[in-house]
Order: sequence, then structure tokens, then C-alpha cells
Amino acid sequence: MTVLTTRPGSRYAAALRTPRGLAGLLLVGGLALLALLAPVLAPGGYDAQGGAALAPASWPALFGTDELGRDVLARALYGLRTDLTLVGLAVPVSAALGTLLGLAGFLSRGLGTLIQRCLDVILGFPSLILGICVALVVGAGWWALFIAIVIYGLPAFGRLARASLLSQAQREYVLAAEIMGVPRPTIMLRHILPHALDPVIVQVAVGMVSGVFLESSLSIVGLGIQPPEPSLGALLNTGMRFMTAQQCYVLGPALLLLLLAFGLTLISDALNEAVHP
Repeated sequence: MTVLTTRPGSRYAAALRTPRGLAGLLLVGGLALLALLAPVLAPGGYDAQGGAALAPASWPALFGTDELGRDVLARALYGLRTDLTLVGLAVPVSAALGTLLGLAGFLSRGLGTLIQRCLDVILGFPSLILGICVALVVGAGWWALFIAIVIYGLPAFGRLARASLLSQAQREYVLAAEIMGVPRPTIMLRHILPHALDPVIVQVAVGMVSGVFLESSLSIVGLGIQPPEPSLGALLNTGMRFMTAQQCYVLGPALLLLLLAFGLTLISDALNEAVHP
């Protein structure tokens, strides 16, 4: 009898070709393209000031202008670039660290138990409170957001890896490798880690959604990206003060934020269906 196996890469590619996955991929890809082309679409940069302050939406300033006469759309595109760069770097780092921490229990049971208790402590902090604590230690700004997103994601990735470890540690091929004298780190990376990749990859997409909202929440309270550098959360923070005078100042960045989160959610749902049909 021939046993057919599906490569993980082909399974993920098939998930992204489903209607839900394709819609999410096109949405996130389109937003990423806009962020990448921000210097072309807004050649004046994100800090170029015009003559009219708090002007309503018009062509080419589709989101109007801010209190200094700057194009809100241009600042939103640069802010979108900031958000995508932030979650694109922080979430994979969190995934790698969290997965290794979750699998560390295979090397030492006591170490694994200690790590899980530490992850439980992190899990007890709401994301905003955790971000505020990080900002108070390292100072408000990009690095505070990066560290907060990395730390906040560790429990989810660590628990997924721990679950895979517990389900695979007593399998025959793992026990046989131990009997043959294969080093435990090699067994962990070669035999146990591949079984943890499916849920971890799904969680990466979910973690990016959480990272986007964590950035916006911290920037709204003034502990995220600092002016004049834009981010979607920072634009919402400033725009709320002028909501009655210029509604698009808030509605424009909020629309981009929701579209980004929605696209990432569609991708995570499609990947989850591929992993757990």
C-alpha cells in the first residue's frame, strides 16, 4: 500500500488559493503594495506641510489634511508601512522564541515547567498593560512596541509548542531515537519541531492581527510611535482631538487599520482550515 503525504508548503499554498485565503492575500498584499509605494504616491514625504489646515477630503488629499496642513492620506500610507514593518519583524521573532521555549521541556522537565509558569505570568497581563510596562522601562517608541509584541506573543507560541511536545514525546520514533543515542536537541529539532509548525504558522497570522491592535492601542495612549513619525495608531491618537472639525482624519487611518486586520484574519482562518480540516 502506498501512503500519500502532503507537503506543508503545498497545503498552505492551497489554503491561500481558497476564496477566503485569496481575498485575505489580495487585501494584505494590496495594502503592503500601497505602503511600499508610499514615497512614489506621496513624493513630498509624510511631514510636508500645505496651506490649508484641517481641510476636508478632496483630490488628491482623499483623507483631507491635519492640523498642520499635512496630507493625512500620505501620513496614513507611511503609517501603514510602519505597522507592517513592525508586525512583520516582531511576530516571527516571537514565534521563534516562543516555540523554542515551549520545546525546552524536552531537554529538561524542570526547565520546561519553569518556562510554562513564566509564560502563565505573561498571559495574566492584558496587552495594553504589558505594553505600558515595557514602554516605562525602555521608553516610548518603535522599540517599545517591538518588545511588547514579542513578549505578548510568547505564551501563545510556547503553549502550542508545548502541546506538540507532549503529544510527540512518547511516540515510538522518538523513543527509538533516544534508545539509539541520538542527542536530545537533535531529536527536538528533527522529530518534534516539524509537528509544531502547523499550529505555529496559523498563530503567526493571528499574532499579526494582535500586533496591529497592540500598536494602535499603545500609540493612542501616546506610548507608541512618537511624532512626527506616523503610524496608524498615532494618527488615530491625534485625529480624535479634531474629530468634529475633520472626520476623515480619524476615519481614513481607521479604515486602513480595519482592512489590514480583516485581511490578516482571513489568511489565518484559511490556514487554520488547511491545518485542521
